[in-house]
Amino acid sequence: MNFKRWLHLFWTTLVVGAAGSLVIGLLLQWTDTTNTMKFNGTADFLVNVGLLLGVGVMVSVYSQMGFFAYMMVNYMGMGVFSRRTWQYIQIVLTALALFELMVLRIFVGGNKASYSDLILGIIILVIAIVVAYFKAKMTNGSAWIPTLFFMIAITIVETIGVLKIEVDQATAWIAGPLIACNAYQILILHRVLKPKQSPQLHSQEMIN
Repeated sequence: MNFKRWLHLFWTTLVVGAAGSLVIGLLLQWTDTTNTMKFNGTADFLVNVGLLLGVGVMVSVYSQMGFFAYMMVNYMGMGVFSRRTWQYIQIVLTALALFELMVLRIFVGGNKASYSDLILGIIILVIAIVVAYFKAKMTNGSAWIPTLFFMIAITIVETIGVLKIEVDQATAWIAGPLIACNAYQILILHRVLKPKQSPQLHSQEMIN
């Protein structure tokens, strides 16, 4: 990956994060019946839009940090373990991440009154399966496990901070753009790294 390609990935991910934050933030504001916020003119509305875009930009940067950390972990994992062993490790870690989010936080962590974590886990799982399907279709079947690992395990790790707040609106506002950025990055990775190489060859080298 040269600087030009990285810059393209960086800026396009910023756009995805900003757009996601703007859309989700406005939807949350408009659908929240307890929200008493009123805009006194165009200036207030533009400031609100600017804040939503700014949060989305910060979330996208956070997502990119997690994405590059994932690629480093994936690279080291392939170097230390055999291909099949590393796949099994990713499956186990993915299952543990889902179990922690959807079970332990509710029944062990004392958060029995709220099942928003369970709903979030289901949403992440469904989106991850869809993303993995399209990733495998664009590259090959070996992309399923690493894509699921990134979209589930890494995404859940990245959302731990906002989950501690235990405010559903805040979780949706941050997790939505984060998931969108993660999905965008993993889907476009093979094009950014080696756009002249066939997706199948790239997948064998980078995503297994």
